[in-house]
Amino acid sequence: MKSLVVPPAAQRDDEAIQMLSAWIAEKGLHCSLKVGMWEENGRNEAAAWGILLADAVRHVANAMQEQFGHTAPDTIAAVVESLLNELEEPTSKAQGSFSHGHG
Repeated sequence: MKSLVVPPAAQRDDEAIQMLSAWIAEKGLHCSLKVGMWEENGRNEAAAWGILLADAVRHVANAMQEQFGHTAPDTIAAVVESLLNELEEPTSKAQGSFSHGHG
């Protein structure tokens, strides 16, 4: 199993909350999500996830610029195009169940 490191800010912050973990395992994507936190606090859950995912795309773009020299705007455009294509015509089904565990 190959895990990523926990970011230093999350290690320092006792209030840090892991929102998303994504794994490629057994030839597919497996995710753990913390859904409901924003809704429970009177915010629009879908909109908040959109912001989180947009921020994640920016982090991917910045990392690819640093690692491979690809410009961040080009990477963002390519990721958004791929995202929209995948939402329109999925290459595989999203399956599984949602556990309402608290952590």
